Amino acid sequence: MSDATALLELYERAPLLELAALADAERRRRHPGGAVTYIVDRNINYTNVCVADCKFCAFYRRPKHAEGYVLSFEEIGAKIEEAKAIGAVQILMQGGHNPYIPFEWYLDLLRYIKAHHPIHIHGFSPSEVQFFARRFRLTVDQVVEALQGAGLDSIPGGGGEILVDRVRKLVAGKKALTDQWLEVMDSAHRHGMRTTSTMMYGLGETPAERIEHLLRLREQQARTHGFTAFICWPLQPERTAMEGTPRTDAVTYLRTLAIARLALDNFDNLQVSWVTMGPKIGQVALRFGANDFGSLMMEESVVSAAGTTYRTTVDEIERLIHGAGFVPVRRRQDYTLVQEAA
Repeated sequence: MSDATALLELYERAPLLELAALADAERRRRHPGGAVTYIVDRNINYTNVCVADCKFCAFYRRPKHAEGYVLSFEEIGAKIEEAKAIGAVQILMQGGHNPYIPFEWYLDLLRYIKAHHPIHIHGFSPSEVQFFARRFRLTVDQVVEALQGAGLDSIPGGGGEILVDRVRKLVAGKKALTDQWLEVMDSAHRHGMRTTSTMMYGLGETPAERIEHLLRLREQQARTHGFTAFICWPLQPERTAMEGTPRTDAVTYLRTLAIARLALDNFDNLQVSWVTMGPKIGQVALRFGANDFGSLMMEESVVSAAGTTYRTTVDEIERLIHGAGFVPVRRRQDYTLVQEAA
């Protein structure tokens, strides 16, 4: 479905179960076998020092703050080994915009991981890549090429928020704007890297701006076909500069997920966000267009900093998927399946 007006009409006015039926039909058309995928990984936030000052973030600390940190290579390596011991196939590695870390540090870190703790590295969001480009006077292509050459395998969709500059300037004015965020994804895709895409809503945007966000992602996908999946979740305002902003409800989440499944007609996969919505809504979301239960997320620091603390295990993920009427299957970042050892 392509017309923005029609999508907005559905999003705002369609009965909830009618919207669910349309999204579920699209999911079944793309994934008819009843399988729901998930990935075992670990989220490693290598630093919380940041100068972006995003109003919605409870995780970051300004430079020289007593609680600021940068993990050592050895600490990161130990986290990777702990994750591999429970079957992790990748790490998700992101951090703040730390002005004190030289670019070579990031390249050395990637080389260290590949040499001593080899694993798929899904890391450095578009906002981080744009920060590196500005900080070290490089082009985005040069940053992407250097990171990929040192061992980066894929790029997460973090920092997507709402891809409308009016909103971005209000809540994250020092970070990459819409075209800059998409520029990084375009470069990654041209360099053969697959990426995810995201939307964090509830920042004061209009329903029409949420639709605009989805259509910008679809336009990028039509050009480069590099997005593996889309994930959306609501603002967690607690302990942030946006505390007091009304939280959106589960129905809004399900409607947003469903309209994304209809709008993103060139995306294969939609993930649920049980980390923010909880496992029960995660199950329901599998009937609103999603076909992937996301990540075990062995460690998570950003959302939990705002007070959301849902946790789970591999056994529980599989039980939840079974309980929703599907067959759980482990995957890798590119959605190839992990074959269990005989």
